[in-house]
Amino acid sequence: MQIKPEELIERGVKGIITDLDNTLVEWDRPDATPELIEWFKLMQEHGIKITIVSNNVEKRVKLFSNPVGLPFVHQARKPMRKAFRRALRDMELQKDEVVVIGDQLLTDVLGGNRLGVYTILVVPVAQTDGFITKFNRKMERRILAWMKRKGMINWEE
Repeated sequence: MQIKPEELIERGVKGIITDLDNTLVEWDRPDATPELIEWFKLMQEHGIKITIVSNNVEKRVKLFSNPVGLPFVHQARKPMRKAFRRALRDMELQKDEVVVIGDQLLTDVLGGNRLGVYTILVVPVAQTDGFITKFNRKMERRILAWMKRKGMINWEE
């Protein structure tokens, strides 16, 4: 993960709500990579809380989250706001202190934006997806192309 705690702290961020599948690890990888574990530790050393909010089932999210000691919300029904609100409440943070990180425009970014939270769209870590995600990605490509033509987005490297 290339997101640095110093950059988040400059923005006043004290917490991260992150998606799991294809954001942190491939959708079919059960455990965190050593690099990701180091990133979690780095964030925590800088006082940044992390909560995983996933549309996946409890078993999947729990098997990933428990070994790394991260709280989670499963079956989040993103882009609905309820799970994001729960994560905010559990972290005891305000909307302007949190960033949502995810690989999907129509679930993670839309959900975060509906709540009024700063969002970061990341490149998926895997090139394969489930059926529903494949459909979402096709729609996302069209939306992003339109937004770029209209000058509504700028990419940060």
